[in-house]
Amino acid sequence: MNTVAELSPMDRTRMYVASCLSLAVGAMVFIVRGNIQETLRLDLEISNEAIGGVMGVAGLGMALTLLLSSSLCDVVGMGNLLRAACVLHLIGIPLTVLAPNEVSLKAAVFMCGLAHGFIEGSINPLIATLYPGQKTHKLNVLHAWWPGGLVIGGLAAVGLNNAGFDDPRIKFGLILIPALVYGVLVTGIQFPKTERSAAGVANATMYLQAIHPGFLLLFFCMLLTAATELGPAQWMETVLQETCKMSGTLVLVYISGLMFVMRFFAGPLAHKINPIGILCLSSIFSCIGLLGLSIAKQPVVAYAAATIFAVGVCYYWPTMLGVVAEQYPKGGAFTISLMGTAGMVSILWVLPMIGKWRDQHGSDGALQRVAIIPLFLVAIFGILYAWYHVRGGYKPVVLVAEGEAAAA
Repeated sequence: MNTVAELSPMDRTRMYVASCLSLAVGAMVFIVRGNIQETLRLDLEISNEAIGGVMGVAGLGMALTLLLSSSLCDVVGMGNLLRAACVLHLIGIPLTVLAPNEVSLKAAVFMCGLAHGFIEGSINPLIATLYPGQKTHKLNVLHAWWPGGLVIGGLAAVGLNNAGFDDPRIKFGLILIPALVYGVLVTGIQFPKTERSAAGVANATMYLQAIHPGFLLLFFCMLLTAATELGPAQWMETVLQETCKMSGTLVLVYISGLMFVMRFFAGPLAHKINPIGILCLSSIFSCIGLLGLSIAKQPVVAYAAATIFAVGVCYYWPTMLGVVAEQYPKGGAFTISLMGTAGMVSILWVLPMIGKWRDQHGSDGALQRVAIIPLFLVAIFGILYAWYHVRGGYKPVVLVAEGEAAAA
């Protein structure tokens, strides 16, 4: 493997484009699966809780490969992880819409989760390695392609519906095209060593970062931020069809479009309001947005609440990764991957939970219960903000030779 300094500008750009496209593919799988979720549920004749459990296994698959990625990233290379993700996508995507029963559908969803885990486990440390001085900003720009993929996939799904092509096989099959493209982009190119590996930080030092109290707190917060963002998003189509008689997929497309734009401006925002402050404000808006969605009965109210929700969840995932990369650089790919694992584990828990709440309390009651989660985050991030302020403000930690770190 090369170091970053040995990369040509063309190779750097190719890696960046492949990273963005692979993340967009994962997002397209997510939103189109949500769009056809009710069709799959009715075809298989299972409950809302059961289909929530099926969709939740994507989180389990992603969590497993994220854990593997954290250890394999420096051994097999970030490029090989992306190539493995492509193979899993090319198998799991068609299997999802060809599955004849609940068990086989779970297997297909699980396989797509495995693919996304390898994607997250490779592109996050890759971007942190390629842009060591701009981690939070560049990770936000990279993760703009998650909502970007949601927009593309959502519009495609709704457009096909309107054109009379509502067959799930057509909707899901189209995702194979960008999956093939990112597979081609990562073929025949040598990826660099991770930042941690290039700096000579020992494996033991890397693993010890995972038991640092500060990291453990952020790990817990990631469970809650991911549940707040991705849980309601997967249920958006079904819930808003019931409460507002409108397309939840189009609302999710609208939310994603806002997020795509806002993540590109994360750099200037992070300079004005430090990342912890951003996360605290995000939690406030997330709570308000979810409560608004829970009482929405008309499309105009749903879109207004969705706007607030989008502002709230926009910066959660990439900023959480950025804070860990900036505060615990010795952890390298391991701690970044653990954060992604936390996010996926939370999905495994929250998706069937929302389905259960919906069965018991209806769609409004389910969203109101989810809105409690960001309230805890407001308190935690508020305390963290005050703690950093007392210590002189939030400052990234710079990784130097032999793993010694100093405040920037």
